[in-house]
Amino acid sequence: MNEIKADDGYFFGIGVFETIGIEQGRVVFFEEHMKRLRKGMEALHIPHPGGGEKLSTAYLLETVRREGIEKGALKITVSQDNVTLSFRENPYTKEQYEKGFLLDLASTARNETSPFTYLKSLNCGENILEKRAARRRGIDEPVFLNTKGQLAEGATTNLFFGKNGRLYTPPLSCGLLDGIVRKFVMQKFPVEEKIVYPCEAGEYDEMMVTNSLLGIMPVHRFEDIAFSSRTLCSMLAEEYERCSQNSRFLL
Repeated sequence: MNEIKADDGYFFGIGVFETIGIEQGRVVFFEEHMKRLRKGMEALHIPHPGGGEKLSTAYLLETVRREGIEKGALKITVSQDNVTLSFRENPYTKEQYEKGFLLDLASTARNETSPFTYLKSLNCGENILEKRAARRRGIDEPVFLNTKGQLAEGATTNLFFGKNGRLYTPPLSCGLLDGIVRKFVMQKFPVEEKIVYPCEAGEYDEMMVTNSLLGIMPVHRFEDIAFSSRTLCSMLAEEYERCSQNSRFLL
């Protein structure tokens, strides 16, 4: 059991976390997640609690091995005086991929001027509240606009659009977290960063969202815009699955 100390993470949300997928006994993109975690710690001036041994690769992977998880998620949370590890199931189902996500707009704007927007930080109450409200509306994922009315990101996902065989995604400057799977897609395929307004979403053939637990998820509908094509999404999903299976961190 992790003993939690009340620190700036508890009082002010000054902390970072990573949620890492475990698939077929493999910890997916472990190094990339740890690199982002440490980068976030540096940005918030968080020292390595306990000398940092709980954040070592050996300690973390041994902890996951002891849990014996074949499919699920490891969450690492770090604040000034705490390092906590927790596990949970991966909530996404085959039926959701077959159906595709339903998206609509969040009621609050993403602040593209805030440093917390670009960090995987504990300061994420807006995301949680918007996600819960979306579920009450029967929506899988709410999408934030920035203060300029441009599409930014989902509450837990990054956004991609496809048109005529080409991929597009909002630039980081629109106010979004540079997701691990977002980086993967942009490294594997030609992607154009492009500002997109909600009224322009219907100009694209397909839409998808990404994160480290769902991977590549097709979007069936965004607001009143329906997407029927999944050509690029299927291609991306196949490549993502292949790379996940080749992860060198086999437990």
